[in-house]
Amino acid sequence: MDVFDLLDRLVAFPSVAGKPNGDIAGWIGAYLAGYGIKVTLLPGPEGDRSNLFATIGPADVPGYILSGHMDVVPAGEPQWTSAPFTLRREGERLYGRGTTDMKGFLAAALAAVPHMAGQRLARPIHLAFSYDEEVGCRGVPHLIARLPELCAKPLGVIVGEPSGMRAVRGHKGKAAARVTIHGRSGHSSRPDLGLNAIHAMADVLSAAVSEAERLTHGPFDPAFEPPYSSLQAGVIAGGQSVNIIPDICTLDLEARAIPGVDPASLLALVKARAEVIAADGFEIEWTPISAYPALSLLQDATLAALLPELTGEATLAAVSYGTEAGLYQAAGLDAIICGPGDIGRAHKPDEYILASELTACQRMIEALGAHCAA
Repeated sequence: MDVFDLLDRLVAFPSVAGKPNGDIAGWIGAYLAGYGIKVTLLPGPEGDRSNLFATIGPADVPGYILSGHMDVVPAGEPQWTSAPFTLRREGERLYGRGTTDMKGFLAAALAAVPHMAGQRLARPIHLAFSYDEEVGCRGVPHLIARLPELCAKPLGVIVGEPSGMRAVRGHKGKAAARVTIHGRSGHSSRPDLGLNAIHAMADVLSAAVSEAERLTHGPFDPAFEPPYSSLQAGVIAGGQSVNIIPDICTLDLEARAIPGVDPASLLALVKARAEVIAADGFEIEWTPISAYPALSLLQDATLAALLPELTGEATLAAVSYGTEAGLYQAAGLDAIICGPGDIGRAHKPDEYILASELTACQRMIEALGAHCAA
């Protein structure tokens, strides 16, 4: 199968994050096994989804990891002009959920397998495909923890998130959390007998807005847009009716941190404000949702020098979105982002990738194979 056939098969799996992924992981495993490649499925603690790890070449010497995720965001938007889990081609554009983020990279990697498997690689190329990246990189930490038993310490990791095939050396870190305030319900005519959870949440929201404003004053990193860390309230929910004292309110918060700043630390002030409210009789819950560290690969790193040789393009300092690359770097591995597509097309109706982007990515991976065979 060529890269377009492979993308067609991958898009057909509705592998939405948070759902079982045995179908897509099993199909990829069977495809790789057909080329005599050793495949290891690594079930996560959820029990119904797995990471996949495969090695082309000798596993006992240092090589490179091609990292991608098998999951996609939901595709329930009514603006889709065709079935989101059926690949549709119009000229250069191939439409479907996950075409850009990031089944296009998976298809390119799988399309390069016959070429790499036919070479006698002196250094291995590993495929590390994770689950639940779209809900906070939940799957890949379990895969990273198993790497010492799966292969020699890799020389580097290429994370194939959409970057227009420009290698990217940095991204911000992220932490997200949910604060839940439990009050006491009652009739709105007697507010003195209840505890209004929405009113209490106003203090927490105010703290979040103040912290977001404070962050705009630095510290700064000019590689990013915006060049500072950020915080936002993304979702707030509570109440049943205007004449009922609301007994519960939830607020989802997200912080994005420049390298050198712990993302979770940006939420600390908001968490402290929530805990103060507990003294007024409210019950407070603070639930982390997701977290991953920033990526910051030095410009003179060996991996940063290798990618322009493979792509013909100079590296970029940073992007604003986050990836699994920061987790690999935190585990002591050099990591860089390089993949087909444009992040601006992701998570939208009629997501698409260009045929030329797919073939360029396949060429890059085959060039990596040639590098490892030299």
